Amino acid sequence: MEAREAIRTVGLRRVFGGTVAVDGLTVSVKEGEIFGLVGPDGAGKTTVMRLLAGILDPTEGDAWVMGRSVRGETAAVQREIGYMSQRFGLYSDLTVRENLRFYADLYGVSRREREERIPELLAFSNLGPFQRRLAGNLSGGMKQKLGLSCALVHTPKVLFLDEPTNGVDPVSRRDFWGILYRLLRQKVTIFVSTAYLDEAERFQRLALLNGGRLLAVGTPDEVKRLYPGTILEIRCADPRKGQAVLKERLPEATVGLFGDRIHAGMRGASLAADAVEKALAGAGMPVLGIRPVEPGLEDVFVSVLASGKGAAE
Repeated sequence: MEAREAIRTVGLRRVFGGTVAVDGLTVSVKEGEIFGLVGPDGAGKTTVMRLLAGILDPTEGDAWVMGRSVRGETAAVQREIGYMSQRFGLYSDLTVRENLRFYADLYGVSRREREERIPELLAFSNLGPFQRRLAGNLSGGMKQKLGLSCALVHTPKVLFLDEPTNGVDPVSRRDFWGILYRLLRQKVTIFVSTAYLDEAERFQRLALLNGGRLLAVGTPDEVKRLYPGTILEIRCADPRKGQAVLKERLPEATVGLFGDRIHAGMRGASLAADAVEKALAGAGMPVLGIRPVEPGLEDVFVSVLASGKGAAE
């Protein structure tokens, strides 16, 4: 049996004054799926989250969460969801356990339920040994775990997480993702926004967003297949300067910096290695290495963004 839709948007649009923050978003998320909304700062990710959580009203279009419209059934939507914003409202002068109790009160969790739920969450997040520590004295990664636990205290069916690993160290990011995967086994639908393209591989499906517009949607492999050409990985002594040279001398190519390597590709055609070598050599920059590589999600994002075209679901 095919999973039901947990989230569906149709023509979702939000305008602030003269600024279009979300522009006709149509996408669906299945129950029990971990779905990513991926894009740079200013792409409209937080606005989408706030629309789906019933915090903002759409200018046009509609969205449904567990079959409830965010336009007409906001209270019903909010009973079904957990929402963790970028700056989740932890109370720094309360302990870990006191924060959990406070959110249990906010969500109307009965005393009997919280007596079971809070110990489960403390164990689940590995915060048990720190339950008497003030939230203000927690590390960034531990604060994120506590924020997640507070969002889960009422056992939501859908979890919205707005850039939950932003500014968190790599070890804490890995631990946080481990917790999310364990939630999937409990059939929680998880909708995550992130600016980290390396995290996009972790999603079952994802949507690339920029300027409020949907650029592409699908599994990570499906999105990668949207890249129509080839990618060359180039090594040279000064990658940043090399990137600038290739952008200037090969204007038809899509060029991006990936650590200490340059990725260069061309939509709909193969980019010749000798053209790259000639361009760099002309600027006095010999190539140290060059090879074709499989396109990554960042290559696709840079390419689609450069083309100004989106891809439908």
